[in-house]
Amino acid sequence: MYEVSVIKEISASHQLNNYKGPCARLHGHNWKIRVDVVTEKVDVTGISIDFEDLEKLLWQVVGKFDHNHFNVVAPFDSINPTAENISRYIFEEMAQRLPESIQLKKVFLWENDRYVVSYSS
Repeated sequence: MYEVSVIKEISASHQLNNYKGPCARLHGHNWKIRVDVVTEKVDVTGISIDFEDLEKLLWQVVGKFDHNHFNVVAPFDSINPTAENISRYIFEEMAQRLPESIQLKKVFLWENDRYVVSYSS
């Protein structure tokens, strides 16, 4: 089994609803997103999925949030933009975009160097 990962970073703000603490106030992060995919197949050149292609698919999912406020961009205009909810959203959106031979294994989402959430099915 081959496992391929890409990492993308975005800068975005958010504020947590129904939360008692400083994160209820508007604040921002330099979010780091890692996507792990797996496959048993490679093409004639020996590549399972091109890193650049995987990164472009990830950008299709997260690009709209870069330098934006999560709380005003769908679906987070109606869903609390917690790290857990954001990582699940990225996972579900990426799963729809991958070629049939590639399975999404896990999404990691860092708010900073110390706080990370992962989501898998």
